[in-house]
Amino acid sequence: MKTVFSFFFLLFFVSEISFSQNKKENRYDDYFRKYSKRFFGIGFDWKVFKAQGLAESGLMPDARSWVGAIGIMQLMPSTFKDIQSSLPELQNVNDPQWNIAAGILYDRQLWKAWSEHETTDERLKFIFGSYNAGKFTITKAQQVAQKENLDHRYWNNIETIAPKVQQWRHDETLNYVRKIENYYSALSKRNGFTDFLGK
Repeated sequence: MKTVFSFFFLLFFVSEISFSQNKKENRYDDYFRKYSKRFFGIGFDWKVFKAQGLAESGLMPDARSWVGAIGIMQLMPSTFKDIQSSLPELQNVNDPQWNIAAGILYDRQLWKAWSEHETTDERLKFIFGSYNAGKFTITKAQQVAQKENLDHRYWNNIETIAPKVQQWRHDETLNYVRKIENYYSALSKRNGFTDFLGK
């Protein structure tokens, strides 16, 4: 009887931990849904931005990087200020709601900047690469790819020439994009970004 009781107590304890973890992981979903819909439209899968938040900070609102990036979406104060100038309602980079909103709006700005890509899959990789390393660095990588007679519009070619790009911590950026892809795959049960939204 004691063994049976111990088993059910352990099962209950593990279930409580699992429920608590899931609740914690999902507590910002409403913000990801809201601002994904607002900045990318109804049909866009908000979980791709949650995957980005997981890759950036593990969804920790008090996260701080060694370079000074802040919050769930790891925004630099200067970047937040620039985004805030186009959307004054953004109040505080330390507030999870506004941090997520600003991060997704920044993604939207990068989305517009990478309009040459035919598939959403490729476009997302360039967006996230730019989010991490800066658009200037990724553009510089494209120029190197072109010199190598590679199609600069495909991320796998950027991965190929990445070690040749000066002043770029390319391992960090490439791993960052892969992490988002893996998190998104886990959240959506998709195989990475492949055939993302069927586009």
